[in-house]
Amino acid sequence: MKNTFRFKQFTIHQDQCAMKVGTDGVLLGAWVSLESQPNAVLDIGAGTGLIALQLAQRSNAELIDAIELDESAYEQCVTNFEASPWADRLFCYHAGFDEFVDEMDEKYDLIVSNPPFYAEAVSSGDVSRDQARQNSSLPFEELVEGVSTLLNENGIFAVIIPNKEEFNFIQLAAKSGLYPNRITRVKGNPASEIKRSLLEFKFSKVEPIIKVLVIEKERHQFTQDYIELTQDFYLKM
Repeated sequence: MKNTFRFKQFTIHQDQCAMKVGTDGVLLGAWVSLESQPNAVLDIGAGTGLIALQLAQRSNAELIDAIELDESAYEQCVTNFEASPWADRLFCYHAGFDEFVDEMDEKYDLIVSNPPFYAEAVSSGDVSRDQARQNSSLPFEELVEGVSTLLNENGIFAVIIPNKEEFNFIQLAAKSGLYPNRITRVKGNPASEIKRSLLEFKFSKVEPIIKVLVIEKERHQFTQDYIELTQDFYLKM
């Protein structure tokens, strides 16, 4: 596992992080809409800080906050923020999401999360990795309820989850008054099943724009859609 991952405008050090740079995070950071020009952004469960850094690169947001519960990941995130060109706009809190929600009075224009999503308690023997992967450390209910408290009335909440969780997640969000306005379902290649759902929510009910994103035409041959989405980040795109 590489301990350093270089992108076009920033570098991620990940030797202390249980969850390394992966396609899910890059996809979410590249996909989320910035048309509303958010000024205050929050990344829940920041890990290495990847998504927050992508949003710093893509936007002029004055404030990009991140929260990370795991101490090693938090320290790594801070290091990555400080080494980036946008250090003055990025801040990481070492906290659990529930305590953060209780103590934070500010509202955010954009909230993003690549949350832990293995509901079943699978143990890999690595406590930090398990915590980062299993939603027992941040159940979807707690995530959605907290987001609805912290999000501006015209704000956007964006998340990436397993496709099989999509229906339940949308039902949960509706209980907190959040409704999907964009859904992009992700599959590895044209023949594979849909693995992930990128979801964008608002407090207003609209007919969501639904698309499918295919990553590879065949092995190591990326689709034009995927290249266009991620080429601002990956060195070899």
